[in-house]
Amino acid sequence: MAIIEVKNITKIYGQQAACSDISFSVEEGQIFGFLGPNGAGKSTLAKILVGLVYPTCGEAEVAGYSPQDIKSRRQVGFLPENFRLHGWLKGEELVSFHARLAGLDGKIAKKRACEVLELVGLSWEGQKLVANYSKGMQQRLGLAVALVGDPKVIFLDEPTSALDPLGRRQVREILLTLKEAGKTVFLNSHLLSEVEQVCDRVAIINRGRVIADGPLDELQAGSATLSIRLNGLTEELAVELRRYYPELQLEGDRLTITLGSREETADLVTMLMTGGCRIYEVTPGRNSLEDIYIYLLKEGK
Repeated sequence: MAIIEVKNITKIYGQQAACSDISFSVEEGQIFGFLGPNGAGKSTLAKILVGLVYPTCGEAEVAGYSPQDIKSRRQVGFLPENFRLHGWLKGEELVSFHARLAGLDGKIAKKRACEVLELVGLSWEGQKLVANYSKGMQQRLGLAVALVGDPKVIFLDEPTSALDPLGRRQVREILLTLKEAGKTVFLNSHLLSEVEQVCDRVAIINRGRVIADGPLDELQAGSATLSIRLNGLTEELAVELRRYYPELQLEGDRLTITLGSREETADLVTMLMTGGCRIYEVTPGRNSLEDIYIYLLKEGK
């Protein structure tokens, strides 16, 4: 069942469209990666979905309600990219305060604060002033604040940007724990390798428009890199191949080509053999999320 529904969302600032006719859905219990270059519209859409920004047109639902409905906001946790925390409070005090804002009271709020501080690896730091936290610790504290109300949907904008490799691994483990608990995570990130390790579904946005959307394994099954060991490739045939595959690379007897899909492999091999090549080895490559991302942006989509 879809817990996030986005239908034809457009947001215009002056003459500039930050988001243009965006539509997609996220199933409950998924980790959804929302990717794109700086200025592509990622943060604008996240703010629309948590009710901080009104769309120019289109509509959305989060947990069955409009993002502006307080019933939706009670189901949402949010860690913005450029958040600020109250440095004069202790870590536990800050998280307890947000627990009370989420509707918990007294001992229950404090108990919940201790639980999420332990979850993000700050259980021994709760009595320190937030002003004395490192940037990475503040990042994890912000994650604790996003989780303290036990939301159904968690929006995280660059949650690992200030963390070292160990901290990033801890956040990945937290995200997978949340998924096991049935939570839905909407993840904005520039760290494509991180997204690839945890996300079930991915959408890529460029210039305010979604240019790819689907399960990660389906996206990786699209365009494919092929390595072929051969001999007999003439200059004439190489020129012909470059008309269809401009990123063709030839090093010694090794030909590397990026195909639009794996289904093109048989046609390419037939073309090479018809052109007089002898084929010794055909090795399909696995597309990383980074390969797909760069390919789509280079295509100018």
